[in-house]
Amino acid sequence: MTFIIRKLSVLLLSFALAGCAGGFLPRASDQDDDSTATSDTGADVGDSGVETGVVDDDSPIFADPLDDPESPLATRVIYFDFDLASIRSEFLTMLETHAHYLVDNPAVSVRLEGHADERGSREYNIGLGDRRAQAVRRVLLFQGVADNQVSTVSYGEERAVAMGHDEQAWARNRRVELVYIR
Repeated sequence: MTFIIRKLSVLLLSFALAGCAGGFLPRASDQDDDSTATSDTGADVGDSGVETGVVDDDSPIFADPLDDPESPLATRVIYFDFDLASIRSEFLTMLETHAHYLVDNPAVSVRLEGHADERGSREYNIGLGDRRAQAVRRVLLFQGVADNQVSTVSYGEERAVAMGHDEQAWARNRRVELVYIR
């Protein structure tokens, strides 16, 4: 419900800003016999006094914040220190944002994919990836996300995003990815 109220607020604000962009709209008594007039922006103004033309803004409007690359929800990777499964403080706000989204959208679920760098045995890295995914899961559940909205899987070192054999590559591979399922 909160999500719908936020969307309606954004929509109303958009209409208000669109109306302000064109200056003052003509009153019904100022219009000719036509049911529409043209504002100084070139958009049609109907009987309601609301502009019906296209907004000049080139930025796209996204129905779901998961699809918006500018949304805080666009960040979906949490990085970990070597051989640790504790979440660094810099990722807590991001996780809180994801938790709020999931609480507001109970039909949406997320899969937490745990990863490790290439150091350590295959079995150890599978376990480490699982511990990392479980740590993220606990934070989301603590924030009020339903248990059935969160699943975990560990890929260990098998799905590296950086193929180097140095600290820079290893740091990018020590992660948990949030993969949304809609």
